[in-house]
Amino acid sequence: MASRRRVGVGAIKNKQNLEARFQAKGAELASEQLAQFSSQLDLFQTKLEEFAAKHKNEIQKNSQFRRHFQEMCAAVGVDPLASSKGFWAEKLGFGEFYYQLSVKIIEVCLSTASFNGGIMTIDDLRNRLVKSQPRNQKEAISHDDIIRAVKKLKTLGHGFELIAMGGGRFLIQCVPGELSMDDARVLQLAEENNCYVTRELLLDRLCWDDSRIEVVIDRLVKDGRAWVDEQAQDSVYYYFPSLFLEQYNNVGGGNVSIVSGSTSSAT
Repeated sequence: MASRRRVGVGAIKNKQNLEARFQAKGAELASEQLAQFSSQLDLFQTKLEEFAAKHKNEIQKNSQFRRHFQEMCAAVGVDPLASSKGFWAEKLGFGEFYYQLSVKIIEVCLSTASFNGGIMTIDDLRNRLVKSQPRNQKEAISHDDIIRAVKKLKTLGHGFELIAMGGGRFLIQCVPGELSMDDARVLQLAEENNCYVTRELLLDRLCWDDSRIEVVIDRLVKDGRAWVDEQAQDSVYYYFPSLFLEQYNNVGGGNVSIVSGSTSSAT
């Protein structure tokens, strides 16, 4: 019996030693693979910098090319906007480009907040940014550029937020205060319904009770995000200037004249 126990103990020790050798070999291989991967990543980042330097002008002037370059950087964990110093800022002017774009976004948002309630579509913001550029300094500004710049502005605190509207579409909120889920749902419905909602529409499409509708509508009107049109015979219409101003700007005007806090039909 004692002999059998000794054999059993020896077998266990041999198994433990074998497992220890396997673990040591596994750690060695993992270390080698990590070192190899790190070397490949360093090489790729070096090649990325060489590519960036070679195509500097195209990255700065071609918004589509710039977006693809940003995606290449993201794939290897490089953020050209993370620092205002270093290769990306000095050689490409990335920091300067997005810094200036952020300043322009702030200026446009603040100048329009009084009549759109601090909410704009990206299309409207982009059109205003392009129009504000000097004729001899026209730079391509894409939706992607604006989204990246707004995300950087969020580091300043509450006041600049991207509101997802579904289908890859966003609104930009440029005043302090968060939109509730109910607020966002009303905005989505207004976008689908020619920029306005009515209490009847909310009741039918969202199945909310009267008290919930009252709270949401009153809040949106009070914040200046919705304007009241009481001239229609069938119902009270609540228009969202952040949505309809973009449409009328895109077509060069329309048959609605804007009055502070309300809308009226032009003759």
